[in-house]
Amino acid sequence: MLNADAVRQIFLDSNALLTGHFRLSSGRHSGEYWEKFWVLQHPNHVQTLCTEIARRFENENVEVVLGPTTGGILLAFEVARQLGVRAVYAEKEQGERLLRRGLELAPGTRTLIVDDIMTSGGAVKECLDLANKHEATVLGTAVLVDRSGGTVNLGVRQEALLTVVAETFAPESCPLCASNVPLKQPGTSHVKK
Repeated sequence: MLNADAVRQIFLDSNALLTGHFRLSSGRHSGEYWEKFWVLQHPNHVQTLCTEIARRFENENVEVVLGPTTGGILLAFEVARQLGVRAVYAEKEQGERLLRRGLELAPGTRTLIVDDIMTSGGAVKECLDLANKHEATVLGTAVLVDRSGGTVNLGVRQEALLTVVAETFAPESCPLCASNVPLKQPGTSHVKK
């Protein structure tokens, strides 16, 4: 069993917890950023983290694991591999998450949705909408890090390997902007500590 402290340590050891002034994919600003790709570049970390997700859902008769592009694809693949089931991927096309490339999700399919970092739950919600559109049975969701402090309610079982309270701000009320701290776009550069 992998506890939250061990998950945090994987991110720290990978130099994946960044501080500064960041614009998140939600459009909000934050003084910290969890750069999941610095963890996901290490197959041993992916395997370790996905083992814990798979363990939490091993008795749920999962039939397929669904993940959004891009990090969620890696996690969906590994969790599915460990559970011995299929993985499918929710790709964006014209602003909507879709199953492409002939992938299918039949009505009633027992589905687990996985993703990397959740702040507002946008990508996971889009995957829930996609699963519901296909009339799949969603067993729950799992993320590596829930930055919302557990405040996002998706209406299904939710598992987070690590839950943190990461303060975010609307751009117009961001104290980092008010202090003229330069804004960084996550993923554009990475300086090791």
